[in-house]
Amino acid sequence: MISVVQRVSYSSVKVDGQIVGEINGGINILLGVVKHDTNQDVDYLIDKIVNLRMFSDSNNKMNLSIVDVNGSALVISQFTLAANLTKGKRPSFDGAETALRAKELYNEFVNKLSHKIPVKTGIFSADMSVEIHNNGPVTFIIDSKSI
Repeated sequence: MISVVQRVSYSSVKVDGQIVGEINGGINILLGVVKHDTNQDVDYLIDKIVNLRMFSDSNNKMNLSIVDVNGSALVISQFTLAANLTKGKRPSFDGAETALRAKELYNEFVNKLSHKIPVKTGIFSADMSVEIHNNGPVTFIIDSKSI
């Protein structure tokens, strides 16, 4: 499971021109599910993300987590994170999980994360327009397979 986590001052997602998810301050999470991901990958990412000290304290040091700052998350499904770009010029998505299993793990991720912080989402597999006001910019790529 691969995530791109960005500290944001604002983020929203639109489907068919309508905002379906929006946060003011917190983190934007682009989440890609790859083959062989399990609930263990979900748990690893959630633990890493909610405890990641990516927010500044009073000394302007990144010492605070999303929980510490009472922030929210906007979670967007992003199967293109599973792309293999090693050969040629066209991405291969052979490493992406099937849509049915990916949706199950995406929903599991959102459900478990929402027990820790407020969560908004896009719509799984929809054509979405995402607005991200990256604060910093601060961006981390977290891959559960790097454990």
